[in-house]
Amino acid sequence: MATLLRGEVRAILQPAGTAQYKGAYCPKGVPFAEVRRGPFDGKTDIGVRPDADGELPRHMTFGGGRVVYEYDGRDKQGRAVYRYSPLLSPSHRAVIDGVAEVYAEHALKQAKGGQ
Repeated sequence: MATLLRGEVRAILQPAGTAQYKGAYCPKGVPFAEVRRGPFDGKTDIGVRPDADGELPRHMTFGGGRVVYEYDGRDKQGRAVYRYSPLLSPSHRAVIDGVAEVYAEHALKQAKGGQ
């Protein structure tokens, strides 16, 4: 667990909720649950610094801005919850296209009687 600096709030990264994934890109054959997954889900060693008004940042970005998590309130432990936002993440389409390839290869193996 990371040490928080004065004024920071502990944060956790979570899969997308309905507000974040509604209308997100999902190719045929990929379960929609895959769209919800972000690459950093479950990460808890994050501290977020509120602005001068005490508000937390609306978005948290990773990978040079290619992965975006959106603020979604606090959990029961008082942590700031940030949810993966496929609609705001520029890398989402490429990642999901890769996931679609894996699902297609698996379906092809199953059709041929493989494992």
